[in-house]
Amino acid sequence: MGNANKRTWLIVLCTVVAVVVAALFVAWSQFWGNAVRAERELYVSSRADYAALTDSLMPSLRHRTAFRLYARRLGLAESFKPGHYVLKRGMSVIEVARMLKLGMQTPVRVAIHNVRIPAQLAARLARQLDADSTAWMEVLTSPEMAREVGFDSVTLFSMFLPNTYEFYWTVRPEEFVRRMRREYDRFWTPERDAKRARSGLSRLEVMTLASIVAEETRQTDEMPRIAGVYMNRLRRGMPLQADPTVKYALQDFGLRRILHKHLKYQSPYNTYVNKGLPPAPICMPSLAAIDAVLDFEQHDYLYFCARPTFDGHHNFARTYREHLANARAYSAELNRRNIK
Repeated sequence: MGNANKRTWLIVLCTVVAVVVAALFVAWSQFWGNAVRAERELYVSSRADYAALTDSLMPSLRHRTAFRLYARRLGLAESFKPGHYVLKRGMSVIEVARMLKLGMQTPVRVAIHNVRIPAQLAARLARQLDADSTAWMEVLTSPEMAREVGFDSVTLFSMFLPNTYEFYWTVRPEEFVRRMRREYDRFWTPERDAKRARSGLSRLEVMTLASIVAEETRQTDEMPRIAGVYMNRLRRGMPLQADPTVKYALQDFGLRRILHKHLKYQSPYNTYVNKGLPPAPICMPSLAAIDAVLDFEQHDYLYFCARPTFDGHHNFARTYREHLANARAYSAELNRRNIK
């Protein structure tokens, strides 16, 4: 072979090697290089198909053809896992596809507070987790689910404690309820149970009274005193006559003024027509309200009424005559402000 031919052959060989190296580099960069443009959250519902997944995912990716090829090799269309995923900037096609196949979810923070009824809780959870409100409502009102965790369908709501929890976005409603039972058990420490025993109340009764206290005031410093009023009335066999229970019985939580006609409404939750506590909480009480019941203030007050200054605090009274004077002052202010 002549020198000219050798040089030609060498040039061709170098060109081929360069092309192969370039092709390998391009392939490597597309499969292993930066594919995710910017960090974002990806929610893949258990009700979504593979087309919905790719529609949501592709705008975040470079190297989309490489993703489709690798996803096909993994059988991702048949094996992707629903969930909440965090796509981090610089992740590769391979990392993204494997994350979806293996279900490497990132937990979400679920906040439950300021909830009055199970339907409201179901709606809150549906906005924060994958299951829809119908699925949540079925479980929250299920007698079988309630029995499994030691309650009935009426009292199950008393088990839920307001807080912010970490869950996988795809948690099943049944597993959510079981987890809430474990949180409930952790909340009831030996110290809290000892206080509860001294009060003579059951756990359900503590939660129920705490729900009334929570609806009466947002002032945490006043909660133990209000709890003490209700404890005094319970021990004397007096009806609690708690206005929030009337609102709950009527299911009219926007009612600004309780009238005499409202007090006669027949319901097991109306503490004007029934002595003792309602059958279950009228809201999900705050932790402060629960502890206020356990640490209720010892005093001889039997009545309280909102101050006419509308500052969120109350005037307390030992006698009905004192209470009437406080109530008249408050009613006069309602009239002055034209609150019906």
